[in-house]
Amino acid sequence: MTAVTFRDETATGTPVAAFEVGGLPARMTVRELIRLRVREEVARYNARPSTRFNGLVRPDDAETELNGYRMRDRRPIDWERQAEIAERAFLGNGFFVLAGDRQVEDLDEEIDLTGDPDLVFVKLVPLVGG
Repeated sequence: MTAVTFRDETATGTPVAAFEVGGLPARMTVRELIRLRVREEVARYNARPSTRFNGLVRPDDAETELNGYRMRDRRPIDWERQAEIAERAFLGNGFFVLAGDRQVEDLDEEIDLTGDPDLVFVKLVPLVGG
């Protein structure tokens, strides 16, 4: 079993957040890793609900803020719904994932977690007026 570090960075490479998850198999698909990441961040939020959610994608009925989302009320978030939103966001270029020194482009691509377990997530922000 291995561990992976999920890191968020800006498009310029500035670190935003990071957390590690252990006990993983040696290989996982990008889809499985995204779903794992979302399940983990939602579980952390649901354990201590607040008015702010720092996650990969915006929950339903939340407002976007700098590096996070403002929740209208303190309610549990459904991780499976969030995972579906995240998969669509990945496919729609809402964010991209770097594994080691390369960008992964397919949800079904397998990542070897024994070599370089750092996964970098870069959220893309739409241009105003674009």
